[in-house]
Amino acid sequence: MLGIEYPLFQGGMAWVANAPLAAAVSNGGGLGIIAAATMPPDALEQEILKIKALTDRPFGLNIMLMSPTAADATELAAKHKVPVVTTGAGIPGKVLKRLKPLGTVVIPVVASVAYAKRVEKQGADAVVAEGMESGGHIGELTTMVLVPQVVSAVGIPVIAAGGIADGRGIAAAGALGADGVQLGTRFICCTECTAHDNFKQAVIRAKDRDTAVTGQSTGHPVRCLRNKLTAEFEKLEYRHASDVEFDSLGTGKLRGGIVDGDLEWGSLMAGQSAAMVNDIRPAADIIRDLFSEAGAVLQKIDSER
Repeated sequence: MLGIEYPLFQGGMAWVANAPLAAAVSNGGGLGIIAAATMPPDALEQEILKIKALTDRPFGLNIMLMSPTAADATELAAKHKVPVVTTGAGIPGKVLKRLKPLGTVVIPVVASVAYAKRVEKQGADAVVAEGMESGGHIGELTTMVLVPQVVSAVGIPVIAAGGIADGRGIAAAGALGADGVQLGTRFICCTECTAHDNFKQAVIRAKDRDTAVTGQSTGHPVRCLRNKLTAEFEKLEYRHASDVEFDSLGTGKLRGGIVDGDLEWGSLMAGQSAAMVNDIRPAADIIRDLFSEAGAVLQKIDSER
């Protein structure tokens, strides 16, 4: 469907997934994805032009539908004929209507079976079924539970996401019925990622219980590495603070953590798989080794039957 060598997507992480990272993943045989997030249209257009100069392979654009710039991102995807668009945080009907007639493959990120069935009816080409192990904005179901149910419920391809950072996870996703995988946290720690080195080192140091989910009371839970900011968010939840207080505390913190490297008060969005990330290497090497390990795992299982 996509013309990529490996069935692997790189997650659309705000302030992380830019043209250099996405191009490196695409050149490595996967699908690199630029995160539109709340990027101003002029800046996003520059990223799209940059990735076209860095790779001649397919790439994608992630559009966060709740962003005030989502409509601008959609129009830029149309203008530059972006091959693949993934969507999140909203209903993708307008994106599907605008981009599918142009030949763009549209793949919503879903966190429930009902949502997967809904976007399939709207014309989605595939879905990314993302479990709550992932970083950033999350749903309620784990990858192990979500993926097989979505696979059984829809007739379009399913990409598994959430908690996958090595070949064992890729092999497991295949066993659950997924047609591919999406990895985010693993690609924070690659050579081509322009995130602050403080953030990368924090991911490498992370242990199994070093992430926290904040904002559950607001209906928009977010998973990050634990720090003073997550502790403060937990205090707001404990005393049932208003949405205004949550917004005030969170404003500018994602950039602070990822771009400026503020490990105490920055928002360090990362998944539980951070505990399995131990080094910084080129994206192409990471992808090659992931699928080599997945193949070895499947071969071992087959030989033991």
